Amino acid sequence: MAEVAQMELLPASLVAQQTPVRQSENGLSYAIFADTHITEQELAPIVQAVPKTIAAALARHAYYFVPLTIGETDETMVAPGYTIDLGDRAMCHRNVQFDGSDCIFISTRLMQDRFALAFEFFINVGHHFVEAAGVPQSFCDLAWSQAVADVRGETSQDSYESRRRALDRGRNESPGARMAERTLSRIDALAIYMLSLTLDFNYTDLREREYPLLAAPALAERLRHVAGLFPPNAGYDFQISYRHKF
Repeated sequence: MAEVAQMELLPASLVAQQTPVRQSENGLSYAIFADTHITEQELAPIVQAVPKTIAAALARHAYYFVPLTIGETDETMVAPGYTIDLGDRAMCHRNVQFDGSDCIFISTRLMQDRFALAFEFFINVGHHFVEAAGVPQSFCDLAWSQAVADVRGETSQDSYESRRRALDRGRNESPGARMAERTLSRIDALAIYMLSLTLDFNYTDLREREYPLLAAPALAERLRHVAGLFPPNAGYDFQISYRHKF
């Protein structure tokens, strides 16, 4: 308990005010605060993986990588280190409005590895991009055509449930009635695409809880479409590899 008592929590607004913000080559703003257990050399390639065309829509966003984010009250707090007690109380991320900008505090010490941290970051980037720029109609049409064709599975639990509800409402509803399903699929596809630019990973590692993952050929079709809309930055390559059984 003494360890917990000595860990002073700081208001996220104070951390945002006092922590220098860096700008990646793609234009995205980010900062590192306190004992995150990730170095600038490890983090910079993850941030830089966001395509410039996506980063351009996030000019009013700044991503703060902090040890732990505590959101138990209206005021978001930040822990400069890790304890078991604070870890149990922490959130993966929390959004804070500060000085006219959207500041996103990401808890690095809740992530088990670089894969988990990168995916958490890219999911946030996907959400904020869709909020700022909307969903391209061409991707909406692709995702919905796969749903109507009964292509197996989805890219996340939320997308799977939203797709099910949209299909239950009827396959001939207006585009506006299906926007939730399309938006969720869009966010997932963006995050998976950016993750693929950063790390080599097995598709099955993305499964969360109990739902069927989107069939691999359908995901590949979505990712190729996203890559066409948002080409990788210089130094990053997009590639899909299938594992064949002999």
